[in-house]
Amino acid sequence: MASRPKAQPESSNPGPATARPRGRPPKAGAVTTGWVGLDFTHERALYGEGIAPVAGADEVGRGPLAGPVVAAAVVLDPTRVPQGLDDSKKLTRARREALYLEICATAEVAIALAPPARIDRDNIRQATLWALANAVRGLPCRPAFLLVDGNDPPRVDCEVEAIVGGDGLIASIAAASIVAKVVRDRLMAGVGAAFPAYGFERHMGYGTREHGAALKAHGPCLHHRRSFAPVREQQLGLFQAAGELEEAD
Repeated sequence: MASRPKAQPESSNPGPATARPRGRPPKAGAVTTGWVGLDFTHERALYGEGIAPVAGADEVGRGPLAGPVVAAAVVLDPTRVPQGLDDSKKLTRARREALYLEICATAEVAIALAPPARIDRDNIRQATLWALANAVRGLPCRPAFLLVDGNDPPRVDCEVEAIVGGDGLIASIAAASIVAKVVRDRLMAGVGAAFPAYGFERHMGYGTREHGAALKAHGPCLHHRRSFAPVREQQLGLFQAAGELEEAD
């Protein structure tokens, strides 16, 4: 069943990950690039070696100009793995929502958010690693092994394997990507309702033409990442315009 993430201390940066040949037993801190097949095979192999529980983790929202990074960690029940799991970006919204409900009903789930203020303070990479680590720590059970999407694993208190493209290959990571995507989209819809001038509920904070026009017309709001170049440059332009106006007065 779903679980709220618990507050945890910040984690330190992970060391460099190393590649491992396809097919060998998982190794802590490894990065895999060639695992084939989106199913529960990888996790089942770990369980077969007595390594349990196995969690998957992923994040959504590194690239947008506004809103948080949302990270999710999921421990799937080996007897009730939802059918049709895939990279959240490849699924329709309706399918994501249906799988999200099924995941939360059958698996252990935790989420963590890195808000714009943390992103601006720490940089996007550090904020993302922090959110991933805290999502894993928020799980009701302590994982013995973590499978995470990408090539930059967080530092957590268990063995970790980073898998490039893992959200389209590994069931647990795909489940985490779906949870993170649905949660972030719902959050941005709420932000859009509170700040209707920006259209957040449509572009989810990404740098679309609509978003750029709104940013130029209204300037950044409290949900914008002021360290990101388009927002920072717009702030400078607004400050210059204000200075010129005061000078003209």
